[in-house]
Amino acid sequence: QITFGSIFLGKVPVYEEVHRCAGQIYGYKGCIRDFQVNHKELFIIDEALEGRNVENCNVPICDYHPCHNGGTCTSDEENWYCECPKLFTGKLCQFATCDENPCGNGATCFPKSRRDAVCLCPYGRSGILCSDAINITQPSFSGTDVFGYTSFLAYSTIPNITFYHEFRLKFQLANHHSALQDNLIFFTGQKGQGLNGDDFLELGLRNGRVVYSYNLGSGTATIISKPLDLTLNVHVIHLGRNLQKGWLKVDDQKNKTVTSPGRLVGLNVFSQFYLGGYREYTPELLPKGPRFKNGFQGCIFDVQVRSSLNQGFKSPGAPEGHPNSGRSVGQCKDSPCSLIKCRNGGKCVETGSTVYCDCLSGWKGAFCTETVSVCEPEHDPPHLCQQGSTCVPLPNGYTCHCPLGTTGTYCEQG
Repeated sequence: QITFGSIFLGKVPVYEEVHRCAGQIYGYKGCIRDFQVNHKELFIIDEALEGRNVENCNVPICDYHPCHNGGTCTSDEENWYCECPKLFTGKLCQFATCDENPCGNGATCFPKSRRDAVCLCPYGRSGILCSDAINITQPSFSGTDVFGYTSFLAYSTIPNITFYHEFRLKFQLANHHSALQDNLIFFTGQKGQGLNGDDFLELGLRNGRVVYSYNLGSGTATIISKPLDLTLNVHVIHLGRNLQKGWLKVDDQKNKTVTSPGRLVGLNVFSQFYLGGYREYTPELLPKGPRFKNGFQGCIFDVQVRSSLNQGFKSPGAPEGHPNSGRSVGQCKDSPCSLIKCRNGGKCVETGSTVYCDCLSGWKGAFCTETVSVCEPEHDPPHLCQQGSTCVPLPNGYTCHCPLGTTGTYCEQG
């Protein structure tokens, strides 16, 4: 309550609530905006000599808790706004970047920022929203992207490879640096527990060499090739296994063999056949062994397999050559950025068939055509208004509306 002599003062309240009981009048409960005596306006806080239990008045809208998704309602004398938690936006924090998924055709929506999303396109689709159909004859893989996802193709389980399998394939590296990475080429096997006894079959690159590993349940067998000849444009791999004995031939290198430890002779795998990467990013979900940490970077094509010497080679999949699913896989030598024009200095980024604009500071949106307000969290540099204050944009900069008890340009002083 604010008193002057023995008079209770209350001029032009925003709202009021007076309680009377047994002839008693309780103190005023509410907000007072203006105080005037004999045509002279008094500044309630600055000119008061003393007070008790007085705090900054919230505009009533905050009393109704309008902010969604954990947003915090903040107000000053004239304005109110919702301070949104990460990845939510809108006046009421009612929109999540991927809440109303803008991506089409089963794409994976990833929130690039609070306001912008990236669509990681499924197999056979490309474009900003994955709305463009593409024909893939030689798949192009982009490794692990900046969001932590690998590009991959997943085929149905390859049947009848328990005691014998033979694979042929070709690959083309994205660049010489990619040969030195810890990259997976293909994988099938038990996964999810990361145990040493899990059966698996995998092929990958490490330090410029091809690594072929398998485990029949009693230990891992591994063959490592000689360093790749990086002057070759296309590399050819031929590998196989008959019971415990495996072999690997890379390009014109000599054939190398290995025998798996223990007594077990059968490969028991029931998972899909993953090419170029895998759906789960966490390498620890794969069985113990080489555990390639990244997806392949480049093109893999002409993949063929057979489960008996008496059979012919076939492409994986059912129907033959058709994957069940995939993500961020493009057509070799095609560039989806050739169809995208980012504005205002934005840079087009492509990972397989996935494409998006990486905007310069101050710009946002799918094509970097929207400006970022100086008071928005994405603005660089961020505004300096202290927590609890309200950032209000101006034509040339911004100002900070301070809560009761603080002052200064950025409400940094008590």
